[in-house]
Amino acid sequence: MNTIAIVNYGMGNFHSVARALRAAAPDADILIASRPEEVERASRVVFPGQGAMRDCMATLRASGLRDAVLHAARNKPLLGVCVGEQMLFSHSEEGDTPGLGIFPGNVVRFAGPAFSRPGADGAPQLKIPHMGWNRVRQTQAHPLWQGIPDQAFFYFVHSYYVAPSLSSLIVGQSDYGVSFTCAVAQANIFAVQFHPEKSGDTGLRLYRNFVGWNP
Repeated sequence: MNTIAIVNYGMGNFHSVARALRAAAPDADILIASRPEEVERASRVVFPGQGAMRDCMATLRASGLRDAVLHAARNKPLLGVCVGEQMLFSHSEEGDTPGLGIFPGNVVRFAGPAFSRPGADGAPQLKIPHMGWNRVRQTQAHPLWQGIPDQAFFYFVHSYYVAPSLSSLIVGQSDYGVSFTCAVAQANIFAVQFHPEKSGDTGLRLYRNFVGWNP
């Protein structure tokens, strides 16, 4: 049976992810995994996260699941979601926090004129966190985009985003004051800044594609 482990280290909306996966893949065995051996036995892994990067990394280490995630990233299909995507990178500006270092690059905060106080011209100030529906521009073809139109809407809640050192990692971008990376992929890993579990039928399609993906 196709067993999908959702890594439960205490910092993510695991039950919402599980509900979405069960809807997308009713024949799969969906497990909210809080022990390393559960992650290791699974055929594929979803690595979610929400909250502050520093807290997520500290809780991941304390849970004993850090090495299981690193092992899964080397050996089986892995889908990172929100802070789960950010944690795959080398470093985050949020709390000056080292990440897992699977991908080279930094996690940076929205900044620039679009986020400054309105000036005399009354230019609008964009709010942080970025919260709501945004179009995703598919910058590279990938099996997880199958059946999902380019420029489809996904749901976001975040103040930080990944800035990969390698442009080859980038498979999706969006715009919020600046153009930012919202999806990355390499080999057996696909990771997104948005929340597929909050993105309606389009998000379910992405989860369904992940369940059938054999990199």
